[in-house]
Amino acid sequence: MEDRARSHELTPVLYTGPVMSCIFCKIVAGEIPSKAIYQDDSAYAFADIGPKAPVHVLIVPREHIASLSEAAENHRDLLGHLLWTAKEIAHQQGLTKGYRVVVNSGEDGGQTVDHLHLHLMGGRPMTWPPG
Repeated sequence: MEDRARSHELTPVLYTGPVMSCIFCKIVAGEIPSKAIYQDDSAYAFADIGPKAPVHVLIVPREHIASLSEAAENHRDLLGHLLWTAKEIAHQQGLTKGYRVVVNSGEDGGQTVDHLHLHLMGGRPMTWPPG
């Protein structure tokens, strides 16, 4: 995975319309700096700026999808890829005792940025229920 994150050539993405104001789209496009953890043609992962655990990584699709609720049939492979990416990053980060992957969807689900994203958190015991 490490070689893939460093040397993989990326396909440029053109954003137009309301997507132009999406903070995660701007991070993916390199307009806003981030600490990249992983990237490929479909996904970009970066360190959360307000971590809730010693390891807290956000994994976003390069394509703007507002939320999990907005994902369409043609996004099935991408959704699986995002989970696979979370597993790979967890392994890379040494989260051998376990980790949590969270997807918030919609206002009542706690989603605060309208761009589908996964939270990968680990490095400490997680409690339940989360909130």
